Amino acid sequence: MLGSPEFPLLSKEGDIIIGGAFSIHSQISKPSFSLTGIPEPLICSRINLREFRFAQTMIFAIEEINNSSTLLPNISLGYKIFDSCGSTLPSTRAVMGLMNGQERTAEKTCSSQSSVHVIIGASESSSTIVMLQISGTFQIPVISHFATCACLSNRKDYPSFFRTIPSDYYQSRALAELVKLFGWTWVGAVRSDNDYGNNGMATFITAASQEGVCVEYSVAISRTDSSEEVARVVKVIRSGSARVLVAFLAQGEMDILLEEALKQNLTGLQWVGSESWITASHLADKRYSGILTGSLGFAIRKTKIAGLQEFLLQVNPSQEPQNNLLREFWETTFGCSFQSSLPGQSQCSGSERLGDINNPFTDVSQLRISNNVYKAVYAVAHAMHNMLNCGQSGEAINPSCIWKDDLEPKQIVRHLQGVNFTLQSGERVNFDENGDPSATYELVNWQRNQAGDMVFMAVGSYDASLPNGRQFTMNGINITWVTESQTRPLSVCSESCPPGFRQAAIKGKPICCFSCIACAAGEISTTNNSAKCSPCPLEFWSNEEQSQCVPKVIEFLSFGETMGSLLTAFSLFGASLTLVVLCVFFWFRDTPLVKASNSELSFLLLFSLTLCFLCSLTFIGQPTEWSCMLRHTVFGISFALCISCILAKTVTVVSAFKATRPAKTVPQCSAPLQRTSVLSCTLLQVLICVLWLIFAPPFPYKNTVHTTKKIILECNLGSPLGFWAALGYIGLLAVLCFILAFLSRKLPDNFNEAKFITFSMLIFCAVWVTFIPAYFSSPGKFTVAVEIFAILASSFGLFFCIFAPKCYVLLVKPERNTKRHMMGRNH
Repeated sequence: MLGSPEFPLLSKEGDIIIGGAFSIHSQISKPSFSLTGIPEPLICSRINLREFRFAQTMIFAIEEINNSSTLLPNISLGYKIFDSCGSTLPSTRAVMGLMNGQERTAEKTCSSQSSVHVIIGASESSSTIVMLQISGTFQIPVISHFATCACLSNRKDYPSFFRTIPSDYYQSRALAELVKLFGWTWVGAVRSDNDYGNNGMATFITAASQEGVCVEYSVAISRTDSSEEVARVVKVIRSGSARVLVAFLAQGEMDILLEEALKQNLTGLQWVGSESWITASHLADKRYSGILTGSLGFAIRKTKIAGLQEFLLQVNPSQEPQNNLLREFWETTFGCSFQSSLPGQSQCSGSERLGDINNPFTDVSQLRISNNVYKAVYAVAHAMHNMLNCGQSGEAINPSCIWKDDLEPKQIVRHLQGVNFTLQSGERVNFDENGDPSATYELVNWQRNQAGDMVFMAVGSYDASLPNGRQFTMNGINITWVTESQTRPLSVCSESCPPGFRQAAIKGKPICCFSCIACAAGEISTTNNSAKCSPCPLEFWSNEEQSQCVPKVIEFLSFGETMGSLLTAFSLFGASLTLVVLCVFFWFRDTPLVKASNSELSFLLLFSLTLCFLCSLTFIGQPTEWSCMLRHTVFGISFALCISCILAKTVTVVSAFKATRPAKTVPQCSAPLQRTSVLSCTLLQVLICVLWLIFAPPFPYKNTVHTTKKIILECNLGSPLGFWAALGYIGLLAVLCFILAFLSRKLPDNFNEAKFITFSMLIFCAVWVTFIPAYFSSPGKFTVAVEIFAILASSFGLFFCIFAPKCYVLLVKPERNTKRHMMGRNH
């Protein structure tokens, strides 16, 4: 059965006429145009049972209002319903028919009044835009139940437009957030090649990029495309690597796409759909189950309309025997024909029962868009109720309405803008400044029930009026996925970068395609897919996985480690050995050897050597403010005292040797002069150290420059000049001592202390000259170890060279410890 969009398919007279435009047929003929003849009429075919239900819902709401005693009590509503055929050209014919009536020729007089006061429709954005371009000129209000294009919210272009379905602006953003919520950063996209699909997909792509989601491809399809073009679109989808497909399609395009998808066996994709098709029950057929199982998408909240199912089941061709649409509906529903001459078809009796049929017309379990039609009719009724002052007349209650012959469209638009009422279901109906309702959606998942049938399960909700972060609500119902294992499918261009890595863009590819590069040493990333690595604070370092900052290893020469323990042992051993020798000298203090060695200077030298050995202990352990000041000053003063004693001893030896020659009379150095010289040389070092401590004392310092993985605790010299002045002064005393001892090297063999002093000074100078380059080239705690080694080596050198020969005589060769032997001559 064929229908024509020229005349209303369903109509009824009334005081107020509400026009309706629905896509009752889904296929339209392509007429041939000629410049010589009258264009052929547009013929629409293939009845859409879902859209027919929308039209009957409009009639039901009108009849319900006509039977109401409180809403428009003495006013009757009528209707004229045209078929827009889901296309722009029939929509143009429909809106012209709604405004002008069915007359094909213009009369001499024109009433300037439209034949309808309000239009409800159409079911597509492009069709609605075409209707508005004509009706908007006369400011006739249009309320759409299914046109979601965000472009229609432009009040400047469409001042008389309202809708009971949210704008795609919110749906597109919700879809982008949904994709991001499930971790799908690499998706494909297919859209209807019309205002609905193009605008909706543009908003989605913009929102997706803000959420960090990349679109691998975006292809368009139209219901008028050739089969080759549709096949090409499906091939693009099949060849893509994205495992998630966002389909912003109207039902007509979805039907065509699925048929071609079946031919090419397009399976394994996770479909994410728009509200246009996500709850279309005819798509839940078993033919498409292998493709669409597990689909996700946003739908208008479903509700129940009391009495609608009973009303739908009463539809029968006998209501209007001459109505071709009712006859076509009946023949399509029951597969029969009212014309008995048609072969292969049974005869329609008209007594068939709709209650025995389950199809998109009789199925009222998913009343979503039907409810939008219902709300649109009631919005018109409430606007007219307020406009006609129904129920109020001055101070007295007036149950009737004050009829006006000239209902101006401007006034209807103004009263529609202000409607605010509650339906029997409890749902609030109003419009914002753009004519849009509040944007709330259900998140629908295609699941199978126990009988194996596909059902639309609400698994969450989305409310755009709530603050960001609270708009999504999941209700805890398990989601069915497209994968056989029922695990959430993975759709990414590149595998996730774990903590410790960062994303690096690949040249020529979207930002979602990246390589993972390990963070550099000292940098970390703590989350997956970090865009950059963060440097650790100064006193922290990255762990081996580069996933967190850990405190740096603090390094200093401690008593507990092997090197520290060995150096401590040598230091204590040297100090102990020095004290033992001190005791030996004290025991043999009255013997010629000890007296000849200047016992007072020997005891002072042994005391200073003990300090030299012990001062190395101040270099071991964690540096503190006191230990840093103590280690260098004790070191400098101890060695200055030691070298001063050796210098005085050298002068004494030389003087004593020269005094034994009769030809020369050199006065011996008196004991007070020795003490004065030692004290003077030592006090000068004390002065250097005091000035150093006053102006720039050493202090503990955390060295993070020398090595990045460790913090070296060391003593900063404060003033390098003070350190090198103290060390240089010791070197000066050592050089003077060496020169004097070297000049006296030809003393008699029995009295050869000058030779031993010469050798000891040679060792001392060699150690400290070697110390300088080793000090600067040793890293970390080894710098301190080199300094301690130099102290101990020079101390042991002095100790053994000067006192070992004497102890050998005192303990092993006591027969040489005589005055005669001390004064003997070998020549």
